[in-house]
Amino acid sequence: MENKEYRIPFAGLKQGKHKFEFDLDKTFFESFDYNEFNDVTLKLRVVLNRMSTVLEFEMTATGLVNVNCDLTNESYDQPLEADLELLVKFGQEYNDDDDEILIIPHGEHQVNIAQYVYEMIVLAVPSKLIHPGVTDGTLDSKALKKLEELQPKENEQKNKDNIDPRWDALKNLLTDK
Repeated sequence: MENKEYRIPFAGLKQGKHKFEFDLDKTFFESFDYNEFNDVTLKLRVVLNRMSTVLEFEMTATGLVNVNCDLTNESYDQPLEADLELLVKFGQEYNDDDDEILIIPHGEHQVNIAQYVYEMIVLAVPSKLIHPGVTDGTLDSKALKKLEELQPKENEQKNKDNIDPRWDALKNLLTDK
């Protein structure tokens, strides 16, 4: 599915900076078959600097994505900030092999930034999602209690002190040189 609302028309725009704003929600990510977000409220700001031979896009997204904690599976709002600079040049044929330079054919009059916006935001999400209540100790969760219950106890130190004496002879082999 092509996100037509993220096509930025540049034909007819004067040289200089032009600003665009978009509200991103969950449906934007669903159009890419990305279902990791429970909810999305992001504001996307795009500044297009039109020059005679190139177009410079500065994209910034800020807001919240509602995700599930990797430890407890509890949902929470993860603050998110992402930015990307994209340079658009004109050439013989369309080429998006480079992450930061897009080449579009001469005669084009708009640029679809949807794929770039999608990748920018997904890559800005932390690799490990931890509910803030886990780190500050305020989250009351069954999963968290079970993790604490299964955590190795402080009996390990006692076990080190109660080493089977038969191992002592082996330790002496290392020191008897």
